[in-house]
Amino acid sequence: MDERIFLSTPHMCGKEMGYIEEAFQTNWIAPLGKNVTEFENEICQTTGANYAIAMSAGTAALHMALRFLEVGPGDIVFCSSMTFAASCNPIVYQGGTPVFIDSEPGSWNMSPKALRKAFQKYPKPKAVVVVNLYGQSADYDEILSITREYGVPVVEDAAESLGATYKEQMTGTIGDFGVLSFNGNKIITTSGGGMLLCKTEEEKAKILKWITQARDPARHYQHSELGYNYRMSNICAGIGRGQLTALSDRVAKKTEIYHTYEQAFSDIDVTMMPVCDYGVPSFWLSCMTIKGVNPVSVMEALEAQNIESRPIWKPMHLQPYYSECDYFMHDEDVSKSIFETGICLPSDTKMTKEQQNRVIEIIKAQF
Repeated sequence: MDERIFLSTPHMCGKEMGYIEEAFQTNWIAPLGKNVTEFENEICQTTGANYAIAMSAGTAALHMALRFLEVGPGDIVFCSSMTFAASCNPIVYQGGTPVFIDSEPGSWNMSPKALRKAFQKYPKPKAVVVVNLYGQSADYDEILSITREYGVPVVEDAAESLGATYKEQMTGTIGDFGVLSFNGNKIITTSGGGMLLCKTEEEKAKILKWITQARDPARHYQHSELGYNYRMSNICAGIGRGQLTALSDRVAKKTEIYHTYEQAFSDIDVTMMPVCDYGVPSFWLSCMTIKGVNPVSVMEALEAQNIESRPIWKPMHLQPYYSECDYFMHDEDVSKSIFETGICLPSDTKMTKEQQNRVIEIIKAQF
């Protein structure tokens, strides 16, 4: 059997070990040290964010954003339905109730039309979590015009969109808070980890205290509020610093992969995830919807040749755990339709041209 072709795996650039070795040589392997501080600074330089806080996961970052916004029992939080569960689970951590918002067909991201419907029923949600799906920004001019009308803050889940822009502004910096992920399958990785982007020094100081067990500034161990062990380690941050130097190369390769699929599939009945003219995606994963062929049969044909693919995210309003939550559709159920007809294609930046051509040939043979 041919070597396995993966969906998206870590891609080391060669600079990571220098930062890791320095951490070992200086004995800074704890959740503090030069790599943590510099990784935060370098993310700010890359994205234009005011402040960044390195954490153990993007989920932790989202959790702390919602805590800072004082989400609590009985509070409603709007959230994109088409996403991974990590986008909405922290709402429940805080005792809040998710209300899910459909996608719009032109971007696959949160539908402003559906969001408007949700506000008409729930005019005072505590926050709105907007997900930038598969590396493409949501339409923030439309979304923010609605949320500002109601005075509701936005948490921008940019876990999948590092390196993408919206009207020349880097994603992660558009909402009141921005969340990044460095999980192993993301465009750059720290093996695990995430980052919270925020606007003010006050926000950073408060959240930094919470994620380091909320210790008071006392000689003895004293805690006046609940804390968490959410800080990123100096070793992981070292990996991230090396990875960040290759971000533009990774985005360029992801872009090339997408357009190769787009051109190759122009003569069969598939539609690549739309690209909106309001920004430049990072193309974290190349995705498509198909007609006339069962997506499962296509995925099974790929798997038979040792090639990994995946379904589109199953929308949260269709998940058993969240089935009782309210949901607002665009017109018809757009996210459900995309899920039922969609496939995430191999988008690994180490994939060769020959390997991608194999993927293309197998898929085209199914039509």
